[in-house]
Amino acid sequence: MSSTPSAVDLLRHTFDTFLVKDMKAWTDLCADDVVAEFPFAPEGAPARIEGREALYEYLRGYPDLIDIREIPSVRVYSTADENVAIAEWSVIGSVVSNGNPYNMSYATFATFRDGLLVNYREYWNPKVFLEALGGDSF
Repeated sequence: MSSTPSAVDLLRHTFDTFLVKDMKAWTDLCADDVVAEFPFAPEGAPARIEGREALYEYLRGYPDLIDIREIPSVRVYSTADENVAIAEWSVIGSVVSNGNPYNMSYATFATFRDGLLVNYREYWNPKVFLEALGGDSF
């Protein structure tokens, strides 16, 4: 029996870190060469980010934009590949600048290597995001 955390455990830990709004700690869970993909990113937002530092630069201001207060549902699934986990999860929060509710559901595919995140692909609805921002662009 391995003492290395499973991909499911590692992915669950990313949600815990995200909820406490520590984007530095979140990116510290990533390999230097991590690739983050957001296939449904709205115009003006990156669909692909390469490297831990670039990902931190992208995420560091997130808690100033969106105040996530709760992750009411998390379902994490193992796959045939022991390094890959898939999650369906949702958040409840609000937009800091206007107080609008921010309630989003996500599907996330995560690949780990040596206990670190190497690929993070997240699907979410940009229309919900932009409406919460007040119709503004990203």
